[in-house]
Amino acid sequence: MKVEKQVTSGQLDFTFTRRAAFVGGVQAAIGLTVAARMSYIAVADNEKYKLLAESNRVNLTIIPPRRGWFVDRYGKPIATNRADFRVDIIPDRLVNKEQTVKTLAELLALSTDDVDRIHRELKMAQGFQPVQVADGLDYERFAAVSVRLPDLPGVSPRQGYSRFYPSGAAVGHLIGYVGTVSAEEYQKNKNPLLITPGFKVGKDGLEKTLEDRLQGEPGAKRTEVTARGKIVRDLATRPDIPGKPVQLTIDIDLHNYAARRLGLESGSVVIFDCLTGDILTMASMPCYDPNSFSDGIGRVEWKMLNSDDHIPMLNKALQGLYPPGSTVKPAAALAMLHHGIDPEETVVCGGGYRLGNRVFKCLGRHGPMNMANALMKSCNTYFYAMGRRIGYDAIAPFSKALGLGQEFPLPFPSQRYGTIPDSAWKMRKYDQKWSESDTLNATIGQGYVSVSPFQLAIMAARIASGLNIQPEIILKKRPAPGRLSFPEEHLAVVREGMNRVVNGDGTAVRSRLDIPGIAMAGKTGTAQVRRIAGSQRGQSGAWKYRDHGLFVCFAPVDNPRYGASVVIEHGMGGARAAAPIAKDVLTFLYDREKAMASLEALEAGWGGNIEQRMASKYAAFQGQPAAPPPLDPTT
Repeated sequence: MKVEKQVTSGQLDFTFTRRAAFVGGVQAAIGLTVAARMSYIAVADNEKYKLLAESNRVNLTIIPPRRGWFVDRYGKPIATNRADFRVDIIPDRLVNKEQTVKTLAELLALSTDDVDRIHRELKMAQGFQPVQVADGLDYERFAAVSVRLPDLPGVSPRQGYSRFYPSGAAVGHLIGYVGTVSAEEYQKNKNPLLITPGFKVGKDGLEKTLEDRLQGEPGAKRTEVTARGKIVRDLATRPDIPGKPVQLTIDIDLHNYAARRLGLESGSVVIFDCLTGDILTMASMPCYDPNSFSDGIGRVEWKMLNSDDHIPMLNKALQGLYPPGSTVKPAAALAMLHHGIDPEETVVCGGGYRLGNRVFKCLGRHGPMNMANALMKSCNTYFYAMGRRIGYDAIAPFSKALGLGQEFPLPFPSQRYGTIPDSAWKMRKYDQKWSESDTLNATIGQGYVSVSPFQLAIMAARIASGLNIQPEIILKKRPAPGRLSFPEEHLAVVREGMNRVVNGDGTAVRSRLDIPGIAMAGKTGTAQVRRIAGSQRGQSGAWKYRDHGLFVCFAPVDNPRYGASVVIEHGMGGARAAAPIAKDVLTFLYDREKAMASLEALEAGWGGNIEQRMASKYAAFQGQPAAPPPLDPTT
């Protein structure tokens, strides 16, 4: 029995020793692993964890760069930056999201749309990506949030800059607007600057096409923060580098006047320096206020803009296409002179022109008409007869040489160039032969012909100067334009006809300039919107069915400097709607006090200036009573 006990005890001792050795080995292995890992962290990953610790203590904030200014040819501001106050939320530092948003809504008087947007963006936000609560705040509301910061962890009030357009809606189509970066834009270039609060990019117009030049370089700011995100102190700041300014050929005072003078009409005014090709104004109204887009346009205002039948989102100067009507007769006259038509040869106008069984109507019974008088009276019969004689294929190249139907290399997102048709064009498009009735219609600017107001102004400027000017919107030194291939004596005939339109017994005699020593030459045009039977005219009925009114002009007659076009949608004729506006805008170039006095009287009858009328329209759209305009309509 004693021997057996001794054997059993030996076995137990041996088993215990083996297990202890195994456990000890495991512990040693674990210890070595932990030690190795600690050594690796302390040595190899030292920099990584040092940076992580530092990032918890220090917050690096990107400072959005200020955009470059737009200034006019004289250095006056068109688009600037103004200091403003903003409030953002840092999602990772929020403690009570619902309560924080509710408090901010009360302090900042946020709308329901704003609150919904904030909640929507907070759901999509990641990490320290800030979410904008509001910008463009006044100091009182900014201060109201700042003093409550201890109770609002994650809220970040800051001072920055926002885009500002002093002229408001007058420059919307010219300059465009800025806005926050879309998800699609961010995916193309995942630059953290793009999602920095306060940073905006060009969305339309020159703001969009010149983005690289205007953007500038961001700055950065390092601040020490607590675990809850409260700022302890500023550590260092690297300032931003503003974008480069862009000087335009525009005369902003003239441009603002033209936009205001369009009044309640839907249309455009384009004026060129006909010696250089510089664009002096390119007004298109009605228009949106780019400041609304810069600040974040509301749903109600967006709905109002999109429901307006005058289409305020369309740049009518570059993107509007219209039958030019009789405004193209000067181009047709140049073609006729080139192809041997004697300018003194007469055509008897009895009120129309017969082609087969159809009579093409004239605007009156003018009797014997030579070329200059046919331009003065806008006699369709003369141009029917002479156009049929030489054929429209002989006229189309002259229209194109004057800029009609052409696209120009301008820094705008889009422009429409219309159509100057010919027999080859019709065969390509419709697989049909060109007919003589097509020639008659096209010669007087109807049928398949469509052009933009911008092209009409180019045509007027080229006829006035005889120079092959090329349009330019950015002010810079350029070589002097060469001369057109038209003989000077041919241009003189056409200019004289246009002079008689205003200063003789023509269709725009009521719009002659009341400025000593300065005369304006021009050509009226009326473009049909719909086919009208018999001798009826599209001068009545619903607004959208009325004829367009067009006018092209240049001044002074004896030494042309300015070429212009005015197009009024559904304006019931060029003499009635477009020519008076051209008269006033050109008057502004020579006598600003007289032009402004006339404009202020008109605006008083229209219900105020552009800003006041837009505010009234917005209030009416909301179903609220409009505030009365100030006594001074220029404020």
